[in-house]
Amino acid sequence: MLRLFLVAATIALAPAAYAADAQQMEENKKVVLQLYEAAINQKDFDAASKFLGPRYIQHNPRAADGPEGLKAFLAYLREKFPDYHSEIKRVFADGDYVILHSHWHGLSDNPRGEAVVDIFRLEDGKVLEHWDVIQPIPETSANGNTMF
Repeated sequence: MLRLFLVAATIALAPAAYAADAQQMEENKKVVLQLYEAAINQKDFDAASKFLGPRYIQHNPRAADGPEGLKAFLAYLREKFPDYHSEIKRVFADGDYVILHSHWHGLSDNPRGEAVVDIFRLEDGKVLEHWDVIQPIPETSANGNTMF
């Protein structure tokens, strides 16, 4: 009987747990979007830093770990690519991970820009870790699809 009660209680509480997870994923997406806008489009470290956790692990081999690594990267963008900006095309969340699919403009001499996927890991509503993959958009494609 106790076993039946525990199973019934677990089933009854599952939607509430799912709703909390869905709500947290939406909050995580908001945090990442705010960080990305402040850091990448505004190149404003002070505004972006409030979304970082107590440590910041960077997996892009061209950027250093920690908040100081992000600060240096943003200073580099401001100096070398002042017109650079990014358009976010898609946002996905899976637990503590948020994935952005975006179109970068002005970071290279490629007039078509780059297709980028950024992956962020959050903990307690703060960004702790970042990965990215960057692909130049070619002039022609073997198919009729865009990269977005």
